[in-house]
Amino acid sequence: MSKLNSALLDKAVNDILAFSSGETIVRAGEDVQGKKRNFTETVEVQITLKNYDPVRDKRFSGTFKLPAVPRPNLKCCMLGNAAHCEQADRIGVDHMSVEDLKKLNKNKKLVKKLAKKFDFFLASDNMIRQIPRLLGPGLTKAGKFPTLLSNSDDMQGKIDEVKSTIKFQMKKVMCLNVAVGNINMEKQKIIVNTQLAANFLASLLKKQWQNIGQIYIKSTMGPAIQIYF
Repeated sequence: MSKLNSALLDKAVNDILAFSSGETIVRAGEDVQGKKRNFTETVEVQITLKNYDPVRDKRFSGTFKLPAVPRPNLKCCMLGNAAHCEQADRIGVDHMSVEDLKKLNKNKKLVKKLAKKFDFFLASDNMIRQIPRLLGPGLTKAGKFPTLLSNSDDMQGKIDEVKSTIKFQMKKVMCLNVAVGNINMEKQKIIVNTQLAANFLASLLKKQWQNIGQIYIKSTMGPAIQIYF
C-alpha cells in the first residue's frame, strides 16, 4: 500500500508539467517562472533513506517494470547474429555483428566509447557468451552488460521492456534516484509510475516505509518538490 499522499503527488506532478512548459508556479509562497527546454525532460524521483546503515545492513538490489515507459529515447544497440541484425535493421535499431566487435580489438578506449554511445545493449544468445572474450570487461564496468534476446523473443517488445525497467541498488550512499516518466507523458501515468516505484523500493527495505526518509520528484531542469516527509 502506497504511503504517498495522492493530493500532494497530484499537485507536484501538475507543477512539474506546468514549469516545464514555461508557466509560473508557486514555490514556498513565491512565484517561480518556468522555462520550456528544447529537449524532453525526464521526470525522476529522489529518495533519501533513514534508519539504514549501508555498512552493516544488507545491501539490496531489485528491478521493476513500470507500466509506462519513462524514457522512450534511450538508445539501444543489438549485438546480434545475422537474423537479429537483419531484424534490428528493419525496425531502425543500431546493430553490431561478431565481425564488428572483433574490429574493436578489445581496445579499452573504443569499448568505452561504444558503452558511452548507447544507453543499453541486447545480445543474441550465441553472442552473449562471447562478449567478455571479444570486448573485455568494458560493458560490465559501465553497468551496461547486454540483456539476452532469445530467438523466440520479440525484439521491439524486449526493447520496450528494458526501457520500462527501473533498478534500485544500494551502494554506499543513502540517496537513490530513478526515472519515472518524462514531461510528454500523461499526468496519470507519471503518478502511477511514481507510486509503483516508491512501493517497490519500500518492499526491498528491511523496515519498508520506516526506512524511507524523504521523497522528492523533479524534472531534469525543474525544482525538486517534496512528496513524502
